[in-house]
Amino acid sequence: MAEKIKIAFSLLLAAAGVVGFYLLSGQSTVLRVLAVGAGIIAGALLFARWTELGGKFRLFCREAWIELGKVVWPSRKETVQMTGVVFAFVVVMALFLFLTDKTLEWVMYDLILGWTRS
Repeated sequence: MAEKIKIAFSLLLAAAGVVGFYLLSGQSTVLRVLAVGAGIIAGALLFARWTELGGKFRLFCREAWIELGKVVWPSRKETVQMTGVVFAFVVVMALFLFLTDKTLEWVMYDLILGWTRS
């Protein structure tokens, strides 16, 4: 039960930041944005530090960061080459679809239906 109260209170803090944004409508935009940021950060810190679910989320993020470090990222040269291959493929497919469309148009309208353009 205490866990649910902590989670609810963290959500309440985040919501209070959003409500503060609207209550401070006469103030400067910077102050209003700071109110939202403070509420969301306070709620996130409460959630992450004092709830079991937040602890599990922190552990997940830590493990995801470790796995991200294991990824072998392509070099700049490989990235540029693969981008060129993708662009070339898109151009080839566009030409193929254009030619297919025009061929089917010619077959349907000119040969089968006998409609001619004037």
